[in-house]
Amino acid sequence: MTVPHPTVGLDDVVHQRTRLGVLALLNSGVTLEFGALRDTLHLTDGNLNRHLKVLRDAGLVSTERRGSGRSKTWVGITDPGRAALAAELAALRAVIAAAEPQR
Repeated sequence: MTVPHPTVGLDDVVHQRTRLGVLALLNSGVTLEFGALRDTLHLTDGNLNRHLKVLRDAGLVSTERRGSGRSKTWVGITDPGRAALAAELAALRAVIAAAEPQR
């Protein structure tokens, strides 16, 4: 049996560009307000909402409404989200190593 290519280790939920960006931004332990995430990643409200739903449904981020009146949504990474990001980064490193020319 052959060894699978490192791309097999990529997680489709995490690997998508926007979702990877959200997890990377949140990985420092901060919670970010929805608008800050949207603006930093150059997304529309609807696009970010869709990706946050995927990440929430997978248990990788949590969201919380804060404030009175016009409350804002704050997003944080969960422990499983940190683990998923770490695994994705390890898989990406393996892909890069496999793509390097052998000397």
